[in-house]
Amino acid sequence: MNSTEIKAIIEGLLFISGEEGIDETQIVDVLQVNPNSVNKLINELINEYNSQARGMQIVKLAGVYQFTTKQEHAQYFKRLINAPSSATLSQAALESLAIIAYRQPIMRAEIEEIRGVKSERPLQTLVAKHLIKEVGRVEGTGRAILYGTTKEFLDHFGLKSLNELPPLPQKDLDASIEEADLFFERFQQELISNDEN
Repeated sequence: MNSTEIKAIIEGLLFISGEEGIDETQIVDVLQVNPNSVNKLINELINEYNSQARGMQIVKLAGVYQFTTKQEHAQYFKRLINAPSSATLSQAALESLAIIAYRQPIMRAEIEEIRGVKSERPLQTLVAKHLIKEVGRVEGTGRAILYGTTKEFLDHFGLKSLNELPPLPQKDLDASIEEADLFFERFQQELISNDEN
């Protein structure tokens, strides 16, 4: 592999590592190349992102490299967050929210077991949108966070209380969660169309 290819792969690794970031040792292990050349190429990438008119930068925090946005663009990100279209939730967030609404209080591990995939990012989104919050901790080792819905959740979906959630059929949970997803999607679409009118 030439240096251009390696840099492209490093960019991809930084992108998929998200907020967790990736350290130099992991990059070396994945690429199976000389650690010195990886360090040199990462520094070149950092300089390229800093010197060119790009919306992202590469930073090293707590020993890991990650992509971040630039501080000087913060006002535009705030506008996006406050825009009506930002009210929409991803399918992953809707699934997680449905599970929490019906099974609260619930740990992330239980949500992931039901969904069959990691749910850290959707949970972060839901917390950021104030639809869920920490409602306690599990006793014992690790003291995992228990999640529950918020008043904003009720407001967002036009509910007076959790008792107004549609009853789940007494069949398998996956089908029930799918029905709950449809419920939340329908309410979300109604809210968006009301905002536009």
